[in-house]
Amino acid sequence: MNRPLDLDDIQGNICKGYGRYGFPKARYFFLQFHTPDQGRRCLHQLIPLITNAEPWAADGDSPLKPDVTTNIAFTYAGLEALGLPQRSLNGFPGEFRMGMKSRADILGDNGPSAPEHWDPVWQGEGIHAWVSINGRDMDAVETRFSVIRGIISDTGGVSIRPGHRGADNTLLPWQDASAVYENGKVTPKEHFGYVDGIGNPYFEGCGNDPSRLPGRGKLNKEGQWQPLATGEFILGHVDEAQEYPLAPEPHLLAHNGTFMVYRKLHENVTTFHHYVDSVAQDFDGSRELLMAKFSGRWPDNGAPLTLAPDDEAKAALDQQLASLTEKADKGDACAAAQLKALKDQWIDFTYADDKHGSRCPIGAHIRRANTRASLETQKGAFNTPSALDDRRRLLRRGLPYGGGQKEASDATEQGIIFMCLGASIERQFEFIQQQWINYSNDFHLGNDKDVLIGSNNGRLTDKHIIQTQPKSGKAPFFCSHLPRMVETRGGDYFFIPSITALNMIAQGIIDPT
Repeated sequence: MNRPLDLDDIQGNICKGYGRYGFPKARYFFLQFHTPDQGRRCLHQLIPLITNAEPWAADGDSPLKPDVTTNIAFTYAGLEALGLPQRSLNGFPGEFRMGMKSRADILGDNGPSAPEHWDPVWQGEGIHAWVSINGRDMDAVETRFSVIRGIISDTGGVSIRPGHRGADNTLLPWQDASAVYENGKVTPKEHFGYVDGIGNPYFEGCGNDPSRLPGRGKLNKEGQWQPLATGEFILGHVDEAQEYPLAPEPHLLAHNGTFMVYRKLHENVTTFHHYVDSVAQDFDGSRELLMAKFSGRWPDNGAPLTLAPDDEAKAALDQQLASLTEKADKGDACAAAQLKALKDQWIDFTYADDKHGSRCPIGAHIRRANTRASLETQKGAFNTPSALDDRRRLLRRGLPYGGGQKEASDATEQGIIFMCLGASIERQFEFIQQQWINYSNDFHLGNDKDVLIGSNNGRLTDKHIIQTQPKSGKAPFFCSHLPRMVETRGGDYFFIPSITALNMIAQGIIDPT
């Protein structure tokens, strides 16, 4: 039995996806420390504002649930600028010390996604810290930002880095993000029209409701869901290999911290819709089915293709949902239970009955990013069905940005602020990005890239295969000349310390000896 986590020592964004808790608005901005002493003084004053991971109820109000959250993380250069000892700095993993720009070739950040095309804030040096504010509304965000800006002004020697590309090519000193609204209501959609952010890994001690475990954990030999090891996501704890993740000294500097990947991903909305419209003319199915075959989920409600693999099945699913919802709304307890069991299948599924990809294409986005034990092609080949993906899981955070000003196009600013957390940037994020998003050897698809976020260039060989049932007599459908749907606009690698480590850094008492 693992010891419970000290959730009040862990920053809140590690254990909570704030959007699910009713925080649809966010502001991200970056600090530069001009002297170590002033940087530490500023940090000391910011620490009381930092949100920890103590549990709240996702629905309704909780006495601990604030109107706004604040979290902070540092680049390697930022830790240097705060005066951490060289021995401690040397203990950080190489990919973190190098930073995202230096890993562009690995990540597929080439062509329009190359670092020289990133927002001005990412050009040159000087990004030392990332600060996030998530709020129940924009007024709460603005109020907290005003407080932080006052701390920065009073401290001196710390500045907010400008240069985030906004609407109409304006440059802003911060990056705002927001859930997409429709008819004045928050939706879980992004700017291509997909429902996004469904499910996140469940790990030991995370503080989430145990009912959320199915589909979010790992599969044991009996095919049952179990929590992932804490050390896959939080430093100082045992991981799936029964080892402690690589971390710097002293122990308290890394303990209860983690690493974060921050990426601003611009969505080429016109390119996406034009491509879908063009290919849909020859596709044996609806436009929505084609979109679903790209992502692995139906765009309107996120239902997985394993549950509804074609238009007829989706129509039947929609009818079933509507009927159960109507009955449940009238107080029918049996219908409410059936509705919950049905919606659980949005997360609680595998590809065990779809090894050939006739329901969900093998190269679909969600099947690449979370293989759900599908890489075990022969039953019992490994210790557990999910052995090959248990060490590649990511905690996904972030929100959409832009949009809403005018009709979206490639030229307007909209996309996703993608953030993911894990104990190893190299083993988790970089592996998935390089080997599963921009390469398909593990899926026996050669050099095929992800339709939605892969570094495609519109060539004949930039393709996506929509498989059919073997021996059905139907040929696979080939989507060729895939354009680049998403372009990187900037990003870097960050370290999220624990509350204890933040205090140690602020006091200048990090001692690796």
